[in-house]
Amino acid sequence: MVAAHFVSDFIPPLRTSDSAQKALERMAEFRVSHLPIVNESEFLGLISDHDIAELVDLNEPIGSSSLSTTFQSVNEDQHMYDVVRLIHEQKLSLVPVIDHTNQYKGVITLTTLAEYAATLTAVESPGGIVILELGVRDFSLAEVSRIVESDGALVLSSYVKTFSDSTKLELTIKVNKTDLTGILSSFQRFNYHVKASYSQVSHSDDTMDRFDSFMHYLNM
Repeated sequence: MVAAHFVSDFIPPLRTSDSAQKALERMAEFRVSHLPIVNESEFLGLISDHDIAELVDLNEPIGSSSLSTTFQSVNEDQHMYDVVRLIHEQKLSLVPVIDHTNQYKGVITLTTLAEYAATLTAVESPGGIVILELGVRDFSLAEVSRIVESDGALVLSSYVKTFSDSTKLELTIKVNKTDLTGILSSFQRFNYHVKASYSQVSHSDDTMDRFDSFMHYLNM
């Protein structure tokens, strides 16, 4: 899962000869607030719409403007986690990807990042979600997986949320079963605190209960 696997040349970079107006038009066309600037294939930096807004003459070439470009980018062999971190920390709408010689390879957009997150969390696979709250020292993904597997299910994805002011953490797992009844009972039997669960079956059952109550009311 390195950046090279997700890079795209769908959004063309800016050249130093391009005007600031052209940069704004391209940002509007692709619905981004940042664009990379290149000289032939060499990556020069990243420009934002806020940088361009400070210019007086939008017809002036970018190369001759005193713009405060940043050199935010990732190398093509860096992990996608680095891309997520950079977008989050710098509030970017895309991330330029370069090689070890500073040659521009393309960009990774927020849309691509969302597709990566969808794959990572198995959102397209049917199943249920369980959120457990447990102590940091009690956390064992192997034990959680064993409990899930004892009910004939598998953990499709998992992620952990920690809290700086607490010794507790939240473990969110997605399993390949929509009926979570047995899994939830197993967690409770092993003294796990189930903070929340989401299941298609539970929603359906709740709907049927309300329907049965409504029909009973009509027959009174």
